[in-house]
Amino acid sequence: MIICSIQNVTQTIAANTIFEEISCEIKQGDRIGLIGRNGEGKTTLLDLIAKKTQPVEGTITWKKDSTVGLLQQVPQIAEDRKVEAILYDVFTAMEELKMQMSKLERAMSEETDADELTRHIEKYGSLQEKFQQDGGYEIDSQIRRIMSGLKIDDLAEKEWQQLSGGERTKVGLAQLLLKSPDLLLLDEPTNHLDLSAIEWLTNFINNYSGTIIIVSHDRYFLDETVTSILEMDQGELIKYLTNYSNYVKEREERLLQEFQQYEDQQKRVKKMKETIKRLKEWANQANPPNAGLHRRAKSMEKALARIELMKRPILDHKKIDLDFQSNKRSGNDVVFVERARKAYGEKQLFSNINMHVRFQERVAIIGENGSGKSTMLKMILGTERLDEGVMKLGSNLSVGFLSQHMFEIDGDQSILDEFRDQVHVTEGDARGILAKYLFYGKTVFQKVKSLSGGEKMRLRLAQLVHQNHNLLILDEPTNHLDIESKEVLEEALDQFDGTIIAVSHDRYFLDKIFSKTYWLAEESLMKYEGNYTFARAKRQA
Repeated sequence: MIICSIQNVTQTIAANTIFEEISCEIKQGDRIGLIGRNGEGKTTLLDLIAKKTQPVEGTITWKKDSTVGLLQQVPQIAEDRKVEAILYDVFTAMEELKMQMSKLERAMSEETDADELTRHIEKYGSLQEKFQQDGGYEIDSQIRRIMSGLKIDDLAEKEWQQLSGGERTKVGLAQLLLKSPDLLLLDEPTNHLDLSAIEWLTNFINNYSGTIIIVSHDRYFLDETVTSILEMDQGELIKYLTNYSNYVKEREERLLQEFQQYEDQQKRVKKMKETIKRLKEWANQANPPNAGLHRRAKSMEKALARIELMKRPILDHKKIDLDFQSNKRSGNDVVFVERARKAYGEKQLFSNINMHVRFQERVAIIGENGSGKSTMLKMILGTERLDEGVMKLGSNLSVGFLSQHMFEIDGDQSILDEFRDQVHVTEGDARGILAKYLFYGKTVFQKVKSLSGGEKMRLRLAQLVHQNHNLLILDEPTNHLDIESKEVLEEALDQFDGTIIAVSHDRYFLDKIFSKTYWLAEESLMKYEGNYTFARAKRQA
């Protein structure tokens, strides 16, 4: 059964056509991954399906009485509302039923008239049946389960205005999961979640009874949750009945096949044009002019006009150009930590931990949110002091730092000025470099604060690449990057001849780049001589 049908839909924003005449059908029970480069219109399409906006042209229809829920990155909620109350607000109708039942309970305890008591009992019975059928007795456990899974138990008594952007997104996700709509739309649901919360969400989705559409740049998450892919590419919508990994292979095969068909058609059209030209020349050279040859030429021209010309398939989109260079070699010992302890007030993050990072190692630091991973990076950078222990950096080091929180304090500078603050080159050279990171023409004069998360990350990568560091410290470097940009980053890091230390929740990225893993849990740091999947298997053994 079709839950949502999209027919010949066109959408524009500020006179820009985002996509044109796209069509698809979403069936009940579908698990769809919506894929596309940043800017292709994925969020725009979700807004249309969620009934938040209307299409300029075309129609979208939904199954009668079906409910649609969209994860908003920043939900609109009263500033003084507490988190627990926000989640209970989902069940307002159930709370009203509960109040009616309580009212009837009081009435029954005080009623002396037998007939009136019977009427109260009958009404109470029907209300209780509805309350039970709608899961009223499970509300408390449901809320506790989802709060625990998403690691937001400690936010229960906090007001909305006290929450960070990431915490607000997690509360919004919890609220949406509690609503349990027939069609669940998730836009980057794993952002701000740690690894165990991502695993919990994966399990939740796989047991979800409704239909789901997910926009995500987390490749493992897509493989674990979706059974079909909708690709948005150059304003078109293409469906693949497979998971993400197989989609990558099928897409490459499709593009190569389409390119071959395009080239064959181009050859055929060229041959027809040459034949038409020759027929006309022969007809005109004849004395008198040959009417039969003219007719043949005219007939071929009509046949040529009827051919629907294929668009040239784009095998390679414009990509950022990353090439990390290191002009000087560091010493063999890069970072040395011994018996380190760190606490904030009464909250101890870790104690008696040790770490030794050597030249050219790729080291990942893994742990739950709040375990102290970013604090460890700050210790290495020298922006946080240890309470106890030893922290030493090796010789001849040039340290580059990339964080998902870059540019959050001062975003009033232009892209060009921000770049040149860190990389001392002429304006002309700077503009040439920035073009390699897809900042073209007048866009270099935009203020940094106007950029999306992905654009800010691209700008910071441009700075890092041209600073010739031999130690890269990366804090969630793949956040806000689309899959294609992640792949470029992975390739560049793979070729980097210095040392890398990173914190990340992107399991694909962790497995591909890092051959040594430090796992921070329960105030201790465990070392594993392998990637994330290896370390996780060892911990579960």
